Amino acid sequence: MTRNTPASTAAPSASTRATLTRPTRRAALAAVGATLAAPWVGARANGVAGGRTITLVVSYPAGGGADLMARIMAPRLSEALGQSVVVDNKPGASGQLAAAAVARATPDGTTLLLDASSFAVNPSLYPKLPYDSNTAFVPLAVLATFPNVLVCHPGFDAKTVQDVIAKAKAQPDGVAYASSGNGSAQHLAGALFEERTGVKLSHIPYRGGGPAMNDVMGGQVPLFFANVASSLGHIQAGKLRPLAVTSTLRARSLPNVPTMAETGVTNYEVLEWNPILAPSGISADTRKLLVAGIRKALADPEVLGRIRALGGDTFADATQASAGKFIQAQQAQWATVIRERKIVAG
Repeated sequence: MTRNTPASTAAPSASTRATLTRPTRRAALAAVGATLAAPWVGARANGVAGGRTITLVVSYPAGGGADLMARIMAPRLSEALGQSVVVDNKPGASGQLAAAAVARATPDGTTLLLDASSFAVNPSLYPKLPYDSNTAFVPLAVLATFPNVLVCHPGFDAKTVQDVIAKAKAQPDGVAYASSGNGSAQHLAGALFEERTGVKLSHIPYRGGGPAMNDVMGGQVPLFFANVASSLGHIQAGKLRPLAVTSTLRARSLPNVPTMAETGVTNYEVLEWNPILAPSGISADTRKLLVAGIRKALADPEVLGRIRALGGDTFADATQASAGKFIQAQQAQWATVIRERKIVAG
């Protein structure tokens, strides 16, 4: 009887053994790349607070500028972070109600404040805020900046800003400007204009920007520091005449309208802007993740296009590293104006 024996197998050569045991260059590079990417992938996969819904608490009513920015940003921020982002309007007390709610929130990144430029004004207008603006929040970003535009009734006899200055110097308190109320952005823009030009205007406060602009178009009040987005259609229709924009650069939507500096008014800049802030105590990792998501959302062409359609532009520092310093500088500027012009809320 013949025994069946297995066929002998030749031992691999030295070169073959080296090929089998030594990783290829491509595999080694892939392993290194995976190791380096692991922290970001892990953070992105877990999301903010384990992927829970993020709420943008907006300090003003639906339909306003801050609300529009929130609704432009929310879907893109959701895509960037990979988790739901919703908008919650908490209007009232010039933004204080929303800010107070966020200041009390758990600092895990799921409750954020989307405010307006009034955030920098309120500490000087309201000495007893229910929070400390400098310690209760961590700035994440300034989304966009929007210039105002000094407009007048088409029949107003001043054709330029220098004409307005000459007329106001000849008739102190004789040239009036409308605003949406005491301490409003328009009121502060007019107060800074007075300070920089040495004139004295007559301030006419209204209950809201709409009624103020309507009376300027109607000829009851000659001047108004208007939001570009809300006044652009009236300017194009010939119902308002623009004299100058309040930014250091001309507005994209009003390329033929000079800046205040170009008209001879130096050291004058008034911007409306929208910050996103987190409650104090947020972790560095969560802050970094949120800022990265906001930056990605702002880089989206649709977001940029919609901001520019509103007459603004994204914050000049795309890294957002200087957002906190910008907010501090705005607080300092308006604190000086409010104190020196003795402006009170009303």
